[in-house]
Amino acid sequence: MSSIAQSQAPRNGALQSRPIAIASWLLSVAFLVFIMVIVGGITRLTESGLSITEWKPIMGAIPPLSEADWLSEFEKYKQIPEYIEITGPAGMTLADFKFIYFWEWVHRLLGRVIGLAFALPFLYFAMKRAIPTGYGWRLTALLFLGGLQGFIGWWMVSSGLSELTDVSHFRLATHLLMALFILACLVWTALDLKCLAGGAAKPSRMTGFGLVVAFVLFLQLLFGAYVAGLNAGYVSNTWPLMNEHFVPEGIDFTFGAWAAINNDPYLTHFIHRWWAWVTVGFLIVLARKVRGQSRMASVAIHSAFGTQILLGIATVMTGMDITLAVLHQAVGALVVASTAWGIHILGRENPAIVKA
Repeated sequence: MSSIAQSQAPRNGALQSRPIAIASWLLSVAFLVFIMVIVGGITRLTESGLSITEWKPIMGAIPPLSEADWLSEFEKYKQIPEYIEITGPAGMTLADFKFIYFWEWVHRLLGRVIGLAFALPFLYFAMKRAIPTGYGWRLTALLFLGGLQGFIGWWMVSSGLSELTDVSHFRLATHLLMALFILACLVWTALDLKCLAGGAAKPSRMTGFGLVVAFVLFLQLLFGAYVAGLNAGYVSNTWPLMNEHFVPEGIDFTFGAWAAINNDPYLTHFIHRWWAWVTVGFLIVLARKVRGQSRMASVAIHSAFGTQILLGIATVMTGMDITLAVLHQAVGALVVASTAWGIHILGRENPAIVKA
């Protein structure tokens, strides 16, 4: 009997190592997505997103290599409304253009890196038949979402190339929220695989309270994206009042309340500022609910939203300091990841199986 047990031990260890290895890979990709969100924030805040006016999924990975190439790209940029109405009259030079081009190029290059970092290991694990039963379709869906995100990115950029002097804030919101959704899905799937390795019979499920928390956070992220897309952070640099008023003056209700909610910079800023506290309330309850199963997850949730609130206030009061604004977006991604962690714990069949 002892010899049989010993012969089974390596086999069981090998079976457990497969979901652990896949989970580690997914968390590595999640980290790359986190970096992508940061670079995306820099790209947005430096007004770099429209500097590359074409979408070349393969050849676009190569930047301009000669002065003639740079001049050619600059000439293309000069044809769009942003240059004609804003940056051109402001006196943009070739050196200025190279700066904004760099950040958009890095953003797109990182997207390609993430695609390869997901697709190649996925292919390897599939060929080795190492993907646990029931996870093949989930990984395929994640691959599809990554490809879709690339199309959404170009769809967003294209909105600012013909008539608008900036990208559509609706398309920007779609692009940012998709990135954060992919991040959450990567974290969730990795945690499921860790639980599988720990002996869990079923993946975690979405509970009713978890769904409510996710929706509350979604609204906060949506209005955060609107604030970014409408440059609404600049309408007030005071806190807690907005220009000496609780409800700011200047809200345009000409086309109705729904249009104002989705398009007015004063109102979107106001909603984002105060819905944050509703979100905090739900996250506090979430953190308390999971504390018994994972103190680390509880601490992560509290730390993320606490830091995010402070960064949001500091960003407003400094008149949108770019470093603070980028950190605000980065920590927003950490709020999403830690919330996904907490909701995942709530839905586990046996939370004691694994402390992740």
